Amino acid sequence: MVEVENHLKDFSPAIPLRLLPAEHSARIVRIVGRPEDVQRLEEFGLRKGTRVEMFRPGNPCILRLGGNKVCLRTDDSLRVFVEPTERKTT
Repeated sequence: MVEVENHLKDFSPAIPLRLLPAEHSARIVRIVGRPEDVQRLEEFGLRKGTRVEMFRPGNPCILRLGGNKVCLRTDDSLRVFVEPTERKTT
């Protein structure tokens, strides 16, 4: 039980990507899913440490990743956790 609690503590500021509000930025801290699904996201540039900005929340959501927009649909078998960083200022 202590091992599980310590594991969760490592990701305590993390939230599911789907909860990130529009125009907010975050850093990806973990992607959970089948190895082939995780690898596919990494091929798109979504990997641990990457900064993303939520353009349109929901499922699917639209993220800004660098100079591109990426549409992403997740479910119980593929989850992305992020640590919010800041709100975009316009």
